[in-house]
Amino acid sequence: MSVLPGERTVPRAALLARAWSLLGDGVAPLTNAAGRPLARTVKLILDPLVLRPVLNPGFAAGAVSGAHADDLVATITAAGPALRATAEWYLLVKRARRRAGITEGHPQDLYFQRCFELATTHGRPGADAERVAADVVEEVHAGASRLTAEDLRRYLTDPANAGELDRLLRAARHPVPDPARDPGPDPGVAAFLVSGDTAGFPALVAANAGSRGAAELAGPGVARGYGLSDRTVPVPPELGDRASKRDLPRPLDRSVLERLFTTVTGSDPAGLPALVRREIDRTGRAWQLGEEASRVTMVLGRDASAGLEHEPTSGAQRRLRSRWDREAYVHRVLRLPDPAAAGVPEALRADILGVRRAYLRRLWVRLHGREVRGGEVTADALWDLLDGVLRSVILDQRDRLRAALERLVAAR
Repeated sequence: MSVLPGERTVPRAALLARAWSLLGDGVAPLTNAAGRPLARTVKLILDPLVLRPVLNPGFAAGAVSGAHADDLVATITAAGPALRATAEWYLLVKRARRRAGITEGHPQDLYFQRCFELATTHGRPGADAERVAADVVEEVHAGASRLTAEDLRRYLTDPANAGELDRLLRAARHPVPDPARDPGPDPGVAAFLVSGDTAGFPALVAANAGSRGAAELAGPGVARGYGLSDRTVPVPPELGDRASKRDLPRPLDRSVLERLFTTVTGSDPAGLPALVRREIDRTGRAWQLGEEASRVTMVLGRDASAGLEHEPTSGAQRRLRSRWDREAYVHRVLRLPDPAAAGVPEALRADILGVRRAYLRRLWVRLHGREVRGGEVTADALWDLLDGVLRSVILDQRDRLRAALERLVAAR
């Protein structure tokens, strides 16, 4: 019997909810308040370990064809015993975590897949389950001497460090070329836009073309127009005492803590003072990036991405625009007379309309992350980076649109 008779396609979220409801109360620890699988249950267990859409592409789309709908539900229900055992192991592992006094990291991220592994190798918890759970916690946290976001926060807010770090922040401002005295864009930037040829990249780095190109950020509203700041003119950052992935400010408005907390996890704690001082120095440089190669890449990305919102006038602009124009979801959203009624969040529509701002934010984050991890931008990898950032923006927007439409269907 078809899950939804007569339907040519079925929203994937509705199928997951239907299958999950058949598993009973035994999966409650993996379930949200609405009775559906937790987002991390889908991300960490159902998709990679049960449905495996890479091997079963019929299960991958946001709308599953009727031919695959029953199979998807059957696959989940067949995994019911393992999923119920996973839930039992998860409760035991969380209890072992509490006994060990561990507070770092999200338990679901750390243990969901390990608990599914226990469920498939041991079945339901047995007589030695407490010991096994304790061993899992010990093994997961064996590298507890690695740097955590909480270590970073404590270091920045420690009164023994904060005074000196504040002084370093105030002294970190490096001179930026005065737009009134600057000779203008490097001819090599224009040559790159015309041909897309990266052979001149080292010369642009040597000529400080990236730093010179940042001079305009001192103008009212320029950084805000690029999506890099919510302020009229960016101001020097603070050290910061809290950070959240969900509420991160625009790149140039972030505190030192907000710039580092997602990238330092797992580093050597002994390197923390030097890492913070490098970041403080970075905040005072053009584009708030530490390497001239990164700053040149921001200038090239800024100019090449102009064609995403205006008629392209150069080869580099046309290259990015052609990728953007191939996205059917973009045309559909822009044609909607009432996007809200169609289930498209206003923030997502704004990101699609202002894709250049989304692109430049993502480019800055990518470059900053490379610097923190000690990577560099080379001429050979330049177009991979510029293309890859747009591809990342597109994938993110697709996922957000799919999730919004699934929520709309589920609410009907």
